[in-house]
Amino acid sequence: MRRTIVGLMLTAAALAAAGSLPAVAQTLPNSRTELSYSFAPLVKKVSPAVVNIYTTTTARVQRRLPFPFPGMPPDGQRVQNSLGSGVLVKADGLIVTNAHVVKGADEIRVVLADRREFDATLVTTDERYDLALLRIDTAGEKFPFVQMRDSDSIEVGDVVLAIGNPFGLNQTVTSGIISALARSAGGINDSSFFIQTDAAINPGNSGGALVSLDGRLIGINTAIYSQTGGSVGIGFATPSNIVARIVATGESGGRIVRPWLGISMQRVTADLAAGLNLPRPAGLIVKEVYATGPGEKAGFRRNDVIVAMREQPIDDEAGLRFRLATLAVGDVVPVKVIRGGKEIVLEVPLAAPPEDPPRDRARLDGRHALSGATVVNMSPAVADEMGVSEWRNGVAVVEVQQGSYAARFLRVGDMVAAVNGQDVKSVADLKKRIATGVSSLSIGREGMVSTIQFR
Repeated sequence: MRRTIVGLMLTAAALAAAGSLPAVAQTLPNSRTELSYSFAPLVKKVSPAVVNIYTTTTARVQRRLPFPFPGMPPDGQRVQNSLGSGVLVKADGLIVTNAHVVKGADEIRVVLADRREFDATLVTTDERYDLALLRIDTAGEKFPFVQMRDSDSIEVGDVVLAIGNPFGLNQTVTSGIISALARSAGGINDSSFFIQTDAAINPGNSGGALVSLDGRLIGINTAIYSQTGGSVGIGFATPSNIVARIVATGESGGRIVRPWLGISMQRVTADLAAGLNLPRPAGLIVKEVYATGPGEKAGFRRNDVIVAMREQPIDDEAGLRFRLATLAVGDVVPVKVIRGGKEIVLEVPLAAPPEDPPRDRARLDGRHALSGATVVNMSPAVADEMGVSEWRNGVAVVEVQQGSYAARFLRVGDMVAAVNGQDVKSVADLKKRIATGVSSLSIGREGMVSTIQFR
């Protein structure tokens, strides 16, 4: 075997000399010390900025049995404790974590890597992106923090470290690579756009740091894919470009407002690609351009195919929502489209989604099928809040009272399309329809309309 290897090496050297292969200088390690490598310097740099987060939530519980067993606690309040991780992103004590780590918490306690403990206050939370900002009082002391890196600068195959507190084990570091980028993982948060890594992430890692080898933050560890509850090598992190927007808007007391393009779109399928003579099924085709919207001002037309925004490829609606979430209202963004087989670039002025028509929020009560539902007029602003990519004039369900009659067949996000066979265009229209009784109800959900008959 040794002769074979030497022979191959000599052959490669001969080919390189002859010009058939490029000559590559190889330096072999001379000792075990030179062969070894370590992430220790990187961990020492980053780990002081990764914190433990402990929360206490007081929940009211009700006994299910009419007569308690001996030792069973009575009805009343129960204290629930949970834990997660967080990352210091500013020297003044600003911490980023996941919204689900601190959701509903009455008390939030932060423990630093050096075991110092602080009470934390919630600065802001954005459940659409499952991110929250906390602040601790540093009494003027400058704390270690992690700088953020542009998450668009990383590539599949890059080595990364995940640092957090899985299962309550303090300061655990795991390593791996970026397994995929722009990964859609529906149901985790509104962006559905994640960095996927095989660095082990487990319960308690939520809110911890995913860092590149230059010691900068590229993501906040958010979720895992698992059938057992433990790591199987598929973890998801929210990209740092979204985190940076949360930090920028949250410190001023605001929330991320995703700019509105004023167009409706659908993903390009293989059939659509063939019909449009596209080389491959990628991008979003423009179905409608709304009057006076940013898209109309930029010059969008029906059947334009959006393929990139700021030179970043757009393959689906999740990707577009993510790109828009990293931009601010008032920016002008270049969007690459294919029109008639040619690529052109449109300069789009980004605007906030308008609340037109006004939402006219109403709680529906009485003896009818919609009793217990809260509805609003749909608008671009409402659609953005609900995470709906497209909108049409109509009435949206934004709240359903638990145990109400409406809760039997309605859920948040439904559209009330018709009552008694008559179209519903507004909340005022809906109130008129239900005033005379409800014999049938047409509900729009996930692109489908279903009709329920009542006797």
